[in-house]
Amino acid sequence: MKPITPNRPYLLRAYYEWLMDNHLTPHVVVDAFVPGTEVPQQFVKDGQIVLNIASGAVGNLQMTNDAVEFNARFGGVPQQVYLPLASIVAIYARENGAGTVFDADDAYDVEAEGEHLSSVSTAPIKSPMKDVSKSELSETAGTQSTDEKPKRKSHLTLVK
Repeated sequence: MKPITPNRPYLLRAYYEWLMDNHLTPHVVVDAFVPGTEVPQQFVKDGQIVLNIASGAVGNLQMTNDAVEFNARFGGVPQQVYLPLASIVAIYARENGAGTVFDADDAYDVEAEGEHLSSVSTAPIKSPMKDVSKSELSETAGTQSTDEKPKRKSHLTLVK
């Protein structure tokens, strides 16, 4: 009997569409150390990065059964982002934290992927990712994933 396909890509697309239909901003929590993940490393904290994947924030968004891929600007620099579905930990709305944390799935076992990708490495790949609970997602929902400096007061003066 053929093994059942993972439900993560279908759930991810469904949550994304639901959040967009409700005019919310979808963010994904990504394990940056999953093999094949291409994200700007300077914004990775504790092995994770939170990315805004709203249609206004990214270009050429493609969600396939294997990966999420898009173009985005980080600090004004355009970059290509590639997220294997194994790297996506959660999707939630920035405004209210509504969303889901994905369960570990045997189809996305990082150790098995590491063995298939590289026959040279025999040691299992350990991810330094910490577990993210829904309460932690709600707490971080209002924060941004970048280290931005506080905004200064404008040097321009309004003249009436």
